[in-house]
Amino acid sequence: MFPNGFFFMPLPAFLDYLLLEKNYSRLTIIAYQKDIQSFQKYCLITFDDADLITKNYVQIRSWIVSLVQQNISNRTINRKVSALKSLYKFLLKTKQIEESPLVGHKSLKVAKKVQVPFSEKEMMQVLSILNSLDPTFENLRNKAIIELLYSTGMRRAELITLKISDVNFANNTLKISGKRNKERYVPLLSSIVVGLQNYVALRTTHATQENYFFVTQKGKKMYATLVYRIINKYFSSVSTKVKKSPHVIRHAFATHLLNEGADLNAVKELLGHSSLASTQVYTHSSLKKIKEVYNQAHPRSTKKI
Repeated sequence: MFPNGFFFMPLPAFLDYLLLEKNYSRLTIIAYQKDIQSFQKYCLITFDDADLITKNYVQIRSWIVSLVQQNISNRTINRKVSALKSLYKFLLKTKQIEESPLVGHKSLKVAKKVQVPFSEKEMMQVLSILNSLDPTFENLRNKAIIELLYSTGMRRAELITLKISDVNFANNTLKISGKRNKERYVPLLSSIVVGLQNYVALRTTHATQENYFFVTQKGKKMYATLVYRIINKYFSSVSTKVKKSPHVIRHAFATHLLNEGADLNAVKELLGHSSLASTQVYTHSSLKKIKEVYNQAHPRSTKKI
């Protein structure tokens, strides 16, 4: 089911487990496969044995050290080890091993990554640029993509896999298929609906058999690299931020809602998070706004004395 690479049992069974029982996306499964196979390759070269079941922590630690010596970031190493840890949990569950060799492993320390979202000014500048362009298919599509990302906070993968049937113009709602096939419904602003309808009117002129909402100039399914290029194209002219991606727009969506007093639980539902902990990473960007409200409202504030 997952070609391209050598397989040593029980990797295929584990990948099928992630797909069929855990409902992981195909991209996630491929990433797990590559990370585990990189460990197998190391074991084959170093220990002349790639049998995953017989590996111990000393051998895994040796692999981790080799990754550090290659100047691979701690964050990336932790991700690779996490894939391996999931595999051994599966082997434990299926009673192929009695104890995980990673049972006592502690992740490498990583610097806390603070991602700065696009500001409201930057978002408005980009939207102003998009509104000034000629209403060609490409311009209307790009405008619809950026507006939809900013007005719903949807992920890049959710945008790419959005179907025509997922957009309900009758009641201005959008059905989003999130991680592990979890569905959620989000409202659409009237102004966004107009932009989507303008895009759809030209989309029909591009002969295509695709059921996906966003398509390329040739009528094919949208792909990740193109989405990144679109965002970089417009935000490079208004923002000096190093990272310009769909996730930065998602971050802006959450931060701007929280800045305006939106309930954290409501933002959690809109983002499709399974827990509040995932949503709370966005709150650090709202601390400035919270401090302003606090200073204005608290009885002991010097601003009120």
